[in-house]
Amino acid sequence: MPQTKPIISIENVVASASVDQKIDLNVITQTFPDVEYHPEQFPGLVFRIKSPKTATLIFSSGKMVCTGAKSEEQSIAAVRTVVQKLRKGGIKIKKDAVITIQNMVASANLGGKIHLEQAARSLPRSMYEPEQFPGLIHRMIDPKTVLLLFASGKLVCTGAKKESDVYRSVHNVHTLLEEKELMVYDS
Repeated sequence: MPQTKPIISIENVVASASVDQKIDLNVITQTFPDVEYHPEQFPGLVFRIKSPKTATLIFSSGKMVCTGAKSEEQSIAAVRTVVQKLRKGGIKIKKDAVITIQNMVASANLGGKIHLEQAARSLPRSMYEPEQFPGLIHRMIDPKTVLLLFASGKLVCTGAKKESDVYRSVHNVHTLLEEKELMVYDS
């Protein structure tokens, strides 16, 4: 059986941040014409930057949520860039943002097909209802992630807070599938 190394790609990192002060979102919209702010629809302002390509929601409480980054580093850099741009635009922000990674979503290809029916029976904390959803849902305890496994050998990993957890989750599930002979490889 060819032991292939899974190809893993981080698709999205969600980080929360706080500058621990109130922010006047109307002043930001006057200073930065490109931001999106429709308080009657949603209380947050959307501040997009091109590098790294992300969208940061800014709330009047000083809390922020950054999405779209492809790594922990990018996520942190994006929030810092937004705070720096706000300061350059004359928005007084006293403290640097305290940033926490909340969730990472990654995709992976295990390089072979997965027997989902058998996997559902032999993997603990798994759910497979093909009439509802074509993938097997596997809840991993360590690291605490949720993996969506598809018959094609592709998977989605969500819930990780560190990149290393993404790699560990994919490696763990791949090893488990291999050990239980639930992978089929084209020769």
